[in-house]
Amino acid sequence: MLIATTFSDIFKSSFLENITSVSILDMVIAMALAFCVGMLIFFVYKKTYAGVMYSSSFGVTLVALTLITTLVILAVTSNVVLSLGMVGALSIVRFRTAIKEPLDIAFLFWSIAAGIVLAAGMIPLAVIGSVLIAIILIVFANRKSGVDPYIVVLSCENSAAEKKAVEYLAQHTKKSAVKSKTVAKGSVELNMEIRLADDNTDFINQLADIQGVRSAVLVSYNGEYMG
Repeated sequence: MLIATTFSDIFKSSFLENITSVSILDMVIAMALAFCVGMLIFFVYKKTYAGVMYSSSFGVTLVALTLITTLVILAVTSNVVLSLGMVGALSIVRFRTAIKEPLDIAFLFWSIAAGIVLAAGMIPLAVIGSVLIAIILIVFANRKSGVDPYIVVLSCENSAAEKKAVEYLAQHTKKSAVKSKTVAKGSVELNMEIRLADDNTDFINQLADIQGVRSAVLVSYNGEYMG
């Protein structure tokens, strides 16, 4: 008895069936839209970034994450068995990259959610929802909650010079408060948080000219990073 062996038999036929489970047109449309939405997310991330050091690689990661998520969900929605295997595979993945900015988490979830919704065929929801999220982030992320704080680092020779410097800051700033004080023989160092009434910082020059003040340093401070 002869057994006919065909190409289909070698691959158990199910393999060939999976090739056409997702049409070429669906793949092209989904991946193209995922790229467009990913670029929107990248643009909003770049526009709203307010951290210390901007990372262009993270922005590219957002685009890639949108595309990859779309690719995975397209495969999962076309095969129930594959979806179960994908859940098991992803459950053992661990990401150890530290997230420095809390807002970065929102962008990561945005990329993943956009990829899932696009691959599920909910194109209006993905596009309109992403545009609304972009508008909200641009409006609120760039909105200032108040006057920007500054830190003044003072180095004085004695307590008399310290008193004059503190009084001068109280007169020429909207608000001032001592954050830390270090005292050594012949030296007093102060770290003071101040709020300016305007953007004029010329007062720091006069502050350094006060007798007994060795140096005066003005540092921009956003409440999280100081440098």
